Amino acid sequence: MSLAPIPLSVPSRQLDHISEEINRAAAEVIASGWWLKGNETSRFEEEWARYCGTDHCLGVANGTDGLELALRAVGAAKNEVITVANAGGYTTTASRLVGAHPYYVDIDPAHLVLDVSAALAAVGEQTRAIVATHLFGNVVDVAQLRSGLAALDRPDVIIVEDGSQAHGAGLGQTKVGALGDVAVFSFYPTKNLGALGDAGAIVCQDGSLFDELQALHQYGWTQRYRSEVAHGRNSRIDEIQAAILRVKLPRLDEWNAERRRIGSVYTKAIAGSKLRLINDPDPGAVVHLTVVRSKARDQLVDHLAGLGIGTAVHFPVLDPDQPSQASLPSETDTLVESRAALGEILTVPCFPGMSDEEIDRVAHALNTFEPKLVS
Repeated sequence: MSLAPIPLSVPSRQLDHISEEINRAAAEVIASGWWLKGNETSRFEEEWARYCGTDHCLGVANGTDGLELALRAVGAAKNEVITVANAGGYTTTASRLVGAHPYYVDIDPAHLVLDVSAALAAVGEQTRAIVATHLFGNVVDVAQLRSGLAALDRPDVIIVEDGSQAHGAGLGQTKVGALGDVAVFSFYPTKNLGALGDAGAIVCQDGSLFDELQALHQYGWTQRYRSEVAHGRNSRIDEIQAAILRVKLPRLDEWNAERRRIGSVYTKAIAGSKLRLINDPDPGAVVHLTVVRSKARDQLVDHLAGLGIGTAVHFPVLDPDQPSQASLPSETDTLVESRAALGEILTVPCFPGMSDEEIDRVAHALNTFEPKLVS
């Protein structure tokens, strides 16, 4: 008798215990006749800002829009944005849209996030922003980054957090979102806090920056139908998505704890093997994707597939290697660690709602993997 396959992610399982609340929230929005920029949006913005520990929050259509708006608001256009090359291309896309040049620096080999020393070494006259992408739930040491910029006498360099894979994570008592100057979140359905479609948010402490963001996200308006801020556009969160996120937000810490628990089972399963998890054991980190690293990655894929376990690679191509970027201006460090990780990383199932039987099957599959020598 064959066992049921284990998918990489099933975000719908989060709805098992809250479907009635979700349906009721959506129905109330539909019945209200107010589907954009209404009470659900303003309340979610207040609640997400409070959760992150920031003064301001602006709901937007998705995380990439959030990055674009943040980079434009801080003056990155025609300047340099320091970023990593291994995070899926979202910062690259946003940089190109505002006319900024990405400068790719290497990563910390242990947790695959921005190497702070490499970022600081790359700061030059044209640097306007550093994007600290908290990848896989691991957190960039933004405090070290900030102190390093102070030592360089570069307070003008803006720290933009991309917290799209780190909802609820933090450093010490400070959550992701309140570590940098401005932070962006995606609420794509598979995120730790996911909508039932596209949605995003930008948070910050600075009131003047927030005013700029508010104008940019809606046509450059400073009042209805009066556009005073150049390069404004239309990027708004839907009322239904805001209502759904309000239902889910009180469960975020519980779901993060479940992800950590699953990750800890896998950590024990691979103890003593040549596999290793890149997920940070620090209590401030969360697990968004559980990523295993193996020099025999292709064999591991086949091994897990043979046992009905879904996998994926996040992400298979570095940003500067994408064909779309070949003719566009950028700066690139050696990226030794970024390239070394590229052929070794593999994401395995880890999501709220996994059964104990599924978790045990994945753990056993990892435990029993024996790479074969290739001549």
